Amino acid sequence: MDTLSYKTISANKATVTKEWVLVDAEGQSLGRLASKVAKLLRGKHKPNFTPHVDCGDNVIVINAEKINLTGNKWNDKTYIRHTGYPGGQRSLSATELYGKDPARLVEKSVKGMLPKNKLGANLFRNLNVVVGATHTHEAQKPKTINLNEFN
Repeated sequence: MDTLSYKTISANKATVTKEWVLVDAEGQSLGRLASKVAKLLRGKHKPNFTPHVDCGDNVIVINAEKINLTGNKWNDKTYIRHTGYPGGQRSLSATELYGKDPARLVEKSVKGMLPKNKLGANLFRNLNVVVGATHTHEAQKPKTINLNEFN
């Protein structure tokens, strides 16, 4: 008796194909860019996506200084951290964080959209955010992706 048998394919470290992807942040809205980059890092765009495996791509984000924030978020959005000492809560506005390092603005927004566990920490290591159009990963021959055409 001939029957079709469909097996669910579960990816693992050996079967995952990781690529290098280049994303241009120029003119992009911060949150929309971050959610698409998080999807690329996680591997959700691939047919063999497995939730507990790092099956995403290595992503390089260039032109981080040309990011947009809508509305009055440049002044109203705050990034809060704590020093660990009593009364040690410190905050920065988006403008102040951008002034220190525009790449950190993109990194923080992408990190917040990744899982909060060891897998998320490993996925975050696959992200490289660069201020300017030049990056140090030319040897990997990254494939350029237009985020306006990406889901």
